[in-house]
Order: sequence, then C-alpha cells, then structure tokens
Amino acid sequence: MLHWLRTYRRDLLAGDLVAGVVVAMMMIPQGMAYALVAGLPPVAGIYASIVPSLCYALFGTSMTQSVGPMAIVSLMTAAALAPLAAAGSGLYHVLAAQLALMAGAVLLIASLLRVGFLANFFSRPVMSGFTLGATIVIVWDQLGPLTGGSLGHPHGPSLLLGGGAVVLLFALRRWLAPLLVRLGAPRPVAEVAVRLVPMAVVLAALVLVALFDLPRLGVHTTGEVPSGLPALNLATSRAHWGLLLQPALLIGFVVFLVSMSGAQALALRRQEKVHSNLELLALGAANVGSALSGGFPVTGSLSRSAVNFAAGAQTPLASVVTALLLAVALVAPTGWLALLPLPVLAATIIVAVLGLIEWDTLATAWRYDRGDAAALLATAAGVLVLGVQGGVVLGVVMSLATIVWRASRPHIAVLGRLAGTEHFRNVERYPAATLPGLLILRVDANLFFGNVEAVNERIEDELAARPELRDLVLVLSGVNTIDTTALFALGEWNTLLAQRGIRLHLAEVKGPVLDRLRASSLPATLSGKIYLSTAMAADDLAPA
Repeated sequence: MLHWLRTYRRDLLAGDLVAGVVVAMMMIPQGMAYALVAGLPPVAGIYASIVPSLCYALFGTSMTQSVGPMAIVSLMTAAALAPLAAAGSGLYHVLAAQLALMAGAVLLIASLLRVGFLANFFSRPVMSGFTLGATIVIVWDQLGPLTGGSLGHPHGPSLLLGGGAVVLLFALRRWLAPLLVRLGAPRPVAEVAVRLVPMAVVLAALVLVALFDLPRLGVHTTGEVPSGLPALNLATSRAHWGLLLQPALLIGFVVFLVSMSGAQALALRRQEKVHSNLELLALGAANVGSALSGGFPVTGSLSRSAVNFAAGAQTPLASVVTALLLAVALVAPTGWLALLPLPVLAATIIVAVLGLIEWDTLATAWRYDRGDAAALLATAAGVLVLGVQGGVVLGVVMSLATIVWRASRPHIAVLGRLAGTEHFRNVERYPAATLPGLLILRVDANLFFGNVEAVNERIEDELAARPELRDLVLVLSGVNTIDTTALFALGEWNTLLAQRGIRLHLAEVKGPVLDRLRASSLPATLSGKIYLSTAMAADDLAPA
C-alpha cells in the first residue's frame, strides 16, 4: 500500500498536478458518456471516477494507470442488466452497483488465489476481435441519441449538432497535433491538447445550448445532475445475486485483462514492472469502492492512462488529484452539467470507441497467421450474434482452442548434417545430408496426450518411405515436458520398432525431462541409447 509515497520526491509534484488536472477535464465528459452506455444517469460516471481512482492509488502497482469507466465494460454492464431491470430505474442503479461489488469480489478472490497468469490465455487477436464487436454494438446503440431519433427519422437539430461534433472530433484528432507542432508546440503538449478536444467540444456545445435554447427545439440534454458527493451505497437486491454471478465473473475477467494490457504497455515505456496479482487486488478494491459510492464496474483505460502519462504523471498522486477535482466539480454548482446535449455526448462515445479498433492487428494477423485472423473475426461475430457475454466466452474458447490446435500439431523435422560441421538442420530448409539406415527426427513441442498420435503418424510416414531403416533418433531439444500418455507412447514405439528390427534412440533430452524418464522403466527397456547430442548419435550410428 502506498509504496510510491514512501519514496516520493518534490520534483515529481509538478508533473502529477498537471496530469491530474488534464485527466479530470477529460473524465467529466467521458465518464458521463460511458454512464449512458451502461444505461445509467450521467452523474454515475463521475461517481465511478472518484473512489475507484483513490482505491487504485492505494493498492496499484502502475504509476500512470487511470481507473474509471470504460466503454467495453460499460457495454457489458448494460448487457448484463438489461434483462433484469429497466435502464435508469432505481433497481437498475442498485444492480449496477451490486455488479461492481461482485466483480470486485471476484478480483479480490483471484488476487488471494494468485491467478493473475490467467490473463495470458486471452490472445491479442481475440481481444482485438472482442473490441471490434463491442465497438460496433456501442456505435449502433449511440446512433439514436446522436440523431435525436433514428437513422430513418432523425431529428434535424440533434443530427446537425451530433453529426457536426463527430466531424469536428475526427478532424481535430487528425490534424490538430500536426498543426500545433508546426506552430512550435512541443509534441507531448500537442498530444495532450488532442486528448482534451472532447472536453473543448462539449464546452462549445454547452455554449450553443445556452445561446440558442436548443432544448426548446427538441435537443435532449442530460437534465439535472445532483450536486454533492455520492452517498455511501449499501443497497443490494437479494433476489439477483445468483443472476449476476456469471456476468460478474466475465466482467471481472475483462476488467483485469483490459487494465493489465494498458498497465504493461505504459510500464515498458517507463522501464517499470507491474505485478499481476497486486493489480487484481487494486482493481478489486476499485470496483468495491465504485459499488459503495453508487457507481458501476470500472477498469483501467488505456486511452486515459496514455493521457495521464503524456501529461507528465509520475506517480498515482496524479489520480488522487483527478479524484479530488472531480469531487470539487460535484460539490460546486452542477447546473451547467444539466445542459450537456446528448447528441454531443453520443458523438464523443462514437469517436472514442472507434479509436479502440486495432486494424493493424487484423492486417498483421491476416498476413502472419490466418488462424489468429479467423479467431479475431469469429470473436467479433460472436459479440454481434451472441451478445457481449457470449462474445467473451467465445473469445476465451477461441484462445484455448488455438493453443490446443497448435499443440496437437507439433512441428517435426527430418535432420541432416551440414557439411564439415557438427550442426544438424531441417533438410527441407538447408543443404543437410542424411545417412543411410539412420533417421533423425526433431520434435519441436512438448509431448502430451493431445499430440502423441500426430507424432506417431509422422513416424509411420517416415518409416514407410525408408524400408532400409535400422535406427531412429528422436531429438528432444524442443521438449520441456513428457506427460504420462506420451511416456506410454514412447514405450509402445520402442516395442513396435524393435519388432521391425529398428532401434529407438533419444538425443538432447533436457535435464528435468531426463530426470522424470529415469523414474520410469523406459531408459532400461529402450532398444537404443540416450545421447547427449545429435552429433554424438550420428557419429555412433553411422554405417561402418
């Protein structure tokens, strides 16, 4: 707790103060917008940005992570609660806080069990596919508020205001930074200015609403925003604990996954280290804090954290400053927040989530590994067809299926010797020479129950092509484990090969693997030998 505070230096203060102010300005429109995505009153987004930021500063290990509402988690919240209560109702608000409480409890339990490594089982292409599908859903849902009606029957002033905001946001995000740099502004300052564009657009929209009385023309605004700090919230619905369990598990998983991806990316740039199990603790505390202050599930936001970093944040004190400023904004008169036009908030959501799509990941996966690209597109389609929760489950299944599929099809190479050396290489890639009567196969994967049949088939194919074979050497330099099924398979291959007059040898067996093999009967019954290197095996088994 507060490990960063014990070594805090005065020269860090200026950066933390500036970053805290910048992120607070960004979080007011963003938090309110993401609350709307979650189906909650806009003020809930500010509630969910105060206590969670303080909780993360207390326990978190990332120096620049910004915790609060985030588009994908807000969408998952809405998807989980929509079948249970009407959006905006008192029960809906209670269930949103209860969902945050349960997701926080899931994260805290995961921290105690030290299962932070589970985040590694959700591949980047699958995560990108989930983000793509969720983005499409969010954009589609925001078209109504953006147009003030529907695509077929838009409200003219709302469409003009919302559409103009979208064009302005995209244009400024594309051209403002280069323009400021050409005018002499440092690039970090220009990048921070771009991040503050949504706040500037919202303030401009406020002026338009006030000057031209746009609500009179039918433009919807956020309405009255309660002033004052959030009250302690202990309300829960006893009847909904069981119904919220599965969504809480999925949201907790996504909260950790999204937050860790951002924290690790920034930690690499700062040459720091984040600790996954402590991050689980910090995120769990943040979600419990959000629940107790009337919020909804929260997570670390990569875009907001990047702004925090670019604005000069050095420690979590920046998040403390942000939280205090948001609290001041609620304590001060909030009448101006009531004039925020919903079409402009919808525009900020649409532009923000479209920026989350990683087209480069899809393009790279398509060129590099079509299986990953297929998993990305399948996950995106799963979100669209099965819903957000179904998409998360499908993403996890696709990630695990990819691991199993690859592990079950190990790369196996026929090795030959490079002339004049002791190096053995794949004969399909190098001009390597083989010896008559000797087959050397290298298995480039762990041997386990899922791939022994594939290895067996490859051995049979090679034997059929070499009727003169006398010795088979399995090079196990790429094998880190051999499970019980594979151990029995080795014994069966040894017996069957011996019946054909072929000796089975092993080479380059790693120490831990060899230690386990020696605890079995295989070394004693092996028809051949266990060699330290492939070259030693080839020299010993070469025809006289």
